[in-house]
Amino acid sequence: MKVLVPVKRVVDYNVKIRVKADGTGVDLANVKMSMNPFDEIAVEEAIRLKEAGKADEVIVVSIGPAQAQDVLRTALAMGADRAILITTECPVEPLTVAKLLKAVAAQEEPGLVILGKQAIDDDSNQTGQMLAALLGWSQGTFASALELGEGRAKVTREVDGGLQAIEIALPAIVTADLRLNEPRYASLPNIMKAKKKPLDQKSAEDFGVSTAPRLKVLRVEEPAARAAGVKVGSVGELLDKLKTEAGVI
Repeated sequence: MKVLVPVKRVVDYNVKIRVKADGTGVDLANVKMSMNPFDEIAVEEAIRLKEAGKADEVIVVSIGPAQAQDVLRTALAMGADRAILITTECPVEPLTVAKLLKAVAAQEEPGLVILGKQAIDDDSNQTGQMLAALLGWSQGTFASALELGEGRAKVTREVDGGLQAIEIALPAIVTADLRLNEPRYASLPNIMKAKKKPLDQKSAEDFGVSTAPRLKVLRVEEPAARAAGVKVGSVGELLDKLKTEAGVI
């Protein structure tokens, strides 16, 4: 069985985001980029399935500029078998990503697609669900545990009330949550080996998918600075401030 793992190149989670002076977006100049952390968890889970004999091949795919090769090489160094880069210079929205992944899935015919539940740059949390709808496959979102059986998968999901265990038919879409696993560090020998692993480059046009945006960003602003706290002399004064100033009661 093939396992397909989409990965996204995002601003590293340790970097403090800066908004451009004209408010048109986030400043990416000279900013460290890395693999989306939730996608890294998905790659680790796919590799563990292969090591356990549940999968035969792990394929990673990324959609973005040519520089996205670095996150694919990272995934290959972790243990993925081959990579596909779909190049596009313009930002892609979740629906466009889902359509491109559907086309890749049609070519590769994976038995399972594992991806991060969301990307830390836009926090959309939409691609996995949209891909499942487009393919007509089962889905298990926010997975904190995954077990594969004969034609079935048991997914333990993190929900507001705790944990929910569901069983879904394969092929399926699974989105990885934070507690699914702890990603491994790629060793130096594996980093060197990753340079020789196959990485195919395609364009969005090769799949007949338009990357034209459907949404228009009007303005990007930094959150307002948090106001300093104040001390109150009595419960009555506290209630008065909550009513008249904060407007929460």
